[in-house]
Parts: sequence; structure tokens; C-alpha cells
Amino acid sequence: MPGRRRTALTAPHGARRRAAVALAGLLLIAGCASPVRPDSATPAIRQTLDRRAAAVLDRDESAYLSAVDPAAAKLRATERAEFNNLAEVPLRSWEYRVTAVERSGSRATARADLRYRLDGYDSAPVSTPRVLELTERSGHWYVSADRPGRGGAEQLWQQGPVTAVRGARSLVLGVGQDRRGLRAIAAAEDLAVPAVDDAWPGAWARRVVLLVPGSLQAMAGLLGAPAANYTGIAAVTTGETGKKGAAPADRVIVNPDAYTALGDFGRHIVLTHETTHVATRTATSAATPAWLSEGFADWVAYRDSGRTAGQIAPELQRAVRRGELPAALPTDEDFAFGSDPDSLARAYEGGWLACALIAERYGQKRLTDFYRTVGAAGQRDGAVEKAMHDVLSTTPDDFTARWREYLRRRLN
Repeated sequence: MPGRRRTALTAPHGARRRAAVALAGLLLIAGCASPVRPDSATPAIRQTLDRRAAAVLDRDESAYLSAVDPAAAKLRATERAEFNNLAEVPLRSWEYRVTAVERSGSRATARADLRYRLDGYDSAPVSTPRVLELTERSGHWYVSADRPGRGGAEQLWQQGPVTAVRGARSLVLGVGQDRRGLRAIAAAEDLAVPAVDDAWPGAWARRVVLLVPGSLQAMAGLLGAPAANYTGIAAVTTGETGKKGAAPADRVIVNPDAYTALGDFGRHIVLTHETTHVATRTATSAATPAWLSEGFADWVAYRDSGRTAGQIAPELQRAVRRGELPAALPTDEDFAFGSDPDSLARAYEGGWLACALIAERYGQKRLTDFYRTVGAAGQRDGAVEKAMHDVLSTTPDDFTARWREYLRRRLN
């Protein structure tokens, strides 16, 4: 999906309601303003948060609670529960990077990035913004409130005790889920990873972290969006696109309501599709159109399924047989939330058939080369046109004409 930050969505096939959302990343503009003198309390506040972070890693509940305001009884109870909820989460690092402090007497508000890594799975920290209110008592600063910052969301351990299940290539963290169900998800993911690896050569983690909240509402809380956005959506992949090297890891967030309604085949398709987004993230950028990122993920998921084009693309097949052949490849807007479910399905199916056409006509290597070349452009203008010329020796007009003919041939 386009944009510096992408969330890829997958829902059940057939009555599927799949959506893609592009979340813009932050563009930091350097100016010439004079530096702002830090508040004198900032070092002491940092020390409080450093002690709090060390207590999480040391699994020291007493030390963790010692950083909480003694007068905030309700907060202390909440913090104690959240600390214990983390017991099974394999943390490698946990830190707060303070970005701003605003103080008024004995009270202060600190804006910080909570950065943490899961041991054995994250090559770089996952970062989430937090706003922490602090109170000074007898020369010491204590946390009196802790909430998501702008663009942040609820964390899994804030929803209840986390159960951790490890697969050969996966880590599944669940709340309100039994271990047997989480093991089944880990087993399914362990099959998805090699399927993606076979289709997408090159460096990627080959390990996936999945979060399984207790409900659709809880899933929406992890994403910081209304639950209605994810009705019928079986899984969501979050991650920052266009990053090279040690980029923050993706998380596949499973909607337990929609996922459990699927059979084994549907679950395999969902997890393979989402795992493809994990694998291709560093090759995906603002230049990558949704039809390519979503179409490629579906192509990987379905390529060895043995299903016919009509079975994979029923909505588009019905449209073609009605004489409603699409005039152009799906736009990014065609994948947006709020779209008619049938139209949304046709967008995904059209993207899949575009990638299937490239693989059939030019070969799998050209398809992956085309994907990487588009993403390497970094910006949308001219990226697809140049990649079509350099990799496929064609033009967008010629490709679109071939794609429309391909739809007629595969779906009539």
C-alpha cells in the first residue's frame, strides 16, 4: 500500500470484505528556530522513566510500582495488573525516549516514545508514542498517568494477561485466548512463512509475530480505530514501509471473530497474504500502488492453491460476464474503507490478476523484480511507468490492454 506507513488488511474469501489503509508517516522539517532550553526537571523525569523501564526488564514489580505516584491508588492497581500481564512476553528491551517535557510547578507532562523489542523476533525496536503525567513529591518525580500519544494506540498487555505460544517461525501473543487455539495459529503461520519465502527471494526476517486480542473491539483498540472498520476483516498487518536494514518489525493482528469463522484453507490464505506483506515491507514504498502490493500478496497466497480464477475472483468474474469489464487497473481509492464490499473484492481480484498476468507472461522473477523496482523509486510519479519499461519492456497503456484481455480469457 502507498505511503510511508501501511496497514494491509485481509478478510475471508467469498463474502470477504477486505480493505487497505494507507497511513501517512511523519515528515520532520528542520527549521532555523533557536533551540528551546530544556526544563530543569527533565533529567529527573528521565531517571524516573529509566528506573521504570529497568524494572520491566528485571521483572521487578516492586521497583516498577515505586515509580508510580503513591497517591494514585487507581493507577497503581492498573499498573500492577499491566506489569503482571507482561509475564509471558519475551522482552529483550524496553525504554522511554523523552521528546518533550512541559512543567508547571510540581506537575509535568512528558511526551515519550516507548520502544521495545521482543527477544528473538525484533531486529529493531517497535516504537509507540506515550503521554505520561508526573507529580513531584519530596524531590522525586512519580508517574501519575500514562496514555497513548498522538497516533498511538492501546497495547496488548493493557487488555489482559498475555499468553505466549512459540512456533518454529512464529510467536503468537494472545489475550482471552486458550493455548490450543494459539498453537493452531502458530502452526498455520509456520506453513505460511516457507510459502512466502519460496515466492519472495532475498533477505527478510522469516519470523512473524501475531497478536490475537479477545474480540473485534479489542482488535480495534490495538489499531486505534473504530471497530466498524474491521468487521469481517480476518487479519491486519502493520508496519512501516520503505525502511531499510533494521526497520521496526511488523505485527499481524488477528480478528478472532472473523478468523475463527474460516476453514483451514481460508486461514492459510489469510496468513500467507499477511506474511507476504511482512516479507515485502522494505521493498514497498510510497511509489507502490495498492493494486501491486495487495495483488502480489494474493498472488503468493493463491499460487499453489489449485483454485480456478473464478473461484479466486468470483465478484470480478460476475462483472466480466455481465459485460462490465474494468477500464483500468484498480486505484488506491478502490481499496479504501467504506467501499462497497463487492467493489472492494473486485479491486483485490483485479490486483491479483494483474500480478498473475505478469508471472504468467514474464515469469516469477520478473514479477518480483518489478515489485522491487517500483518500490525503489520512493515516490509515485513515474515509478510504475519506468518499472514497466525497464523490467517488462511495456507501457501502462499496453499492460492495461493486456490485463483487460487476460480478464476476458480467465473469467469468461
